[in-house]
Amino acid sequence: MHIEFLVEDSSGGKLLALLLPQILGEQGAPHTWRLKEYRGIGRIPQGLTAKADPAKRILLDQLPRLLQAYGKAPGIDAVVVVLDTDRRDCKEFLQELKDVAERCNPAPRTLFRLAIEEMEAWYLGDREALRTAYPRAKRDVLDRYVQDSVCGTWELLADAVHAGGVAAIKKAGWPLPGQIKHEWAEKIGPFMSLTQNASPSFCKFRDGLSRMIS
Repeated sequence: MHIEFLVEDSSGGKLLALLLPQILGEQGAPHTWRLKEYRGIGRIPQGLTAKADPAKRILLDQLPRLLQAYGKAPGIDAVVVVLDTDRRDCKEFLQELKDVAERCNPAPRTLFRLAIEEMEAWYLGDREALRTAYPRAKRDVLDRYVQDSVCGTWELLADAVHAGGVAAIKKAGWPLPGQIKHEWAEKIGPFMSLTQNASPSFCKFRDGLSRMIS
């Protein structure tokens, strides 16, 4: 089986690159996949007609066009789209995404998976991995987190593990926030367990892929 993965940013892509071999097996043994990183989430275009510049690589802006193309492409067995919900209603957002896929003719086999509120929830779901990567993480900050809640997830993680917390990151400005998110993927990702994650959205991602290849 060959699977195309679409993810909204490069830090999410870095984490998926670490996780996918654990779920799917090594590349080509027997499954293959390709991971495409975008430069932001954007929004589903009205009328499902993409008008944005494809070169800007904003995922939702291009999603109808992408799924239409995948539906006609030989050798593509499935498409997996991984997104943050941010502050969207999870059920409504998922239905909007499914509506896009259903309007494709032919439609590719498509799996949408949502990190709630942000992919940093998956790091917070594996406290052992997080503490291994950041032994001095602030326990009192971590203990305030309600798993998969809409609470400013990346900001909370920053307060727990980064010197000066999110205030220092925001004061420094771009590109530090993006660099910090890449650092989390690189440092926490290698220690993450597929079976010991308390994030329901992570478990849905893992289980959805496992069912897909079974």
